[in-house]
Amino acid sequence: MGGAALEQRVERAAEAALAKQRYVSAVDVLVGLGWLAPTHLDEWRQGRVPCLERVVQASLPKLSTAMRAFRRWAGRRGLVPSETGYVARTRDRRPLRFSVSGASEIERAYRTHWVSPELSVAKRERLAERQGRPPDLVVISPLKDWTCTTCSGTGDLLIMQDVGPVCLRCAALDHLVFLPSGDAGLTRRAHRTSELSAVVVRFSRSRKRYERQGLLVESAALAQAEQSRPGTDERAVGVHAPARGDPRATPGRPS
Repeated sequence: MGGAALEQRVERAAEAALAKQRYVSAVDVLVGLGWLAPTHLDEWRQGRVPCLERVVQASLPKLSTAMRAFRRWAGRRGLVPSETGYVARTRDRRPLRFSVSGASEIERAYRTHWVSPELSVAKRERLAERQGRPPDLVVISPLKDWTCTTCSGTGDLLIMQDVGPVCLRCAALDHLVFLPSGDAGLTRRAHRTSELSAVVVRFSRSRKRYERQGLLVESAALAQAEQSRPGTDERAVGVHAPARGDPRATPGRPS
């Protein structure tokens, strides 16, 4: 593919992301180009691959050309640069690495989001604050049997770590309670109050993606969320995902 053709593809991907969310990142462009599969992006965000470039389906020279084209486009559009932190969805919240080399200027270029100048300063600040928040931990509700790589036990839920699947007790998450999806207000209040939380997902074979099942939150946060409205929510259960065979559960497997 010639340089001009690639530049046009980069611009189309960037324009689509900008129109949708009023800002655009290098990751948005890579996904829009079809070079970064959502499943590989999820693995990187979970800290399961050493760097993003390892899972991008393009050579490093071609990738560098595309990223230069992206920055030129952002400059011509008059977008505002905003450096954003990327941390893994792991308990240690370690910084995510983008490049094979790890060079600081390359990492900074990947981290920079380009924001529409049409947004007010206040909205840009709120956007930067939202993007800078650590992402939720992700816990998987599997259907297949599995074994914890730390204690050789098992359970209804697991979290993927560097060593493989780990049970919630070994991950120090077994004190959290499961709040199924369905009540957006209760979920929002509990999430906001809980100092530690995790999204529970299950893989859909039909849709080829993980789908949200609910949220793990601290019991005190859930109680406070319930008290802030009339009545109580009886659907909140202990640290168990939907039971095997539950019609609400989407067939799936741990990644």
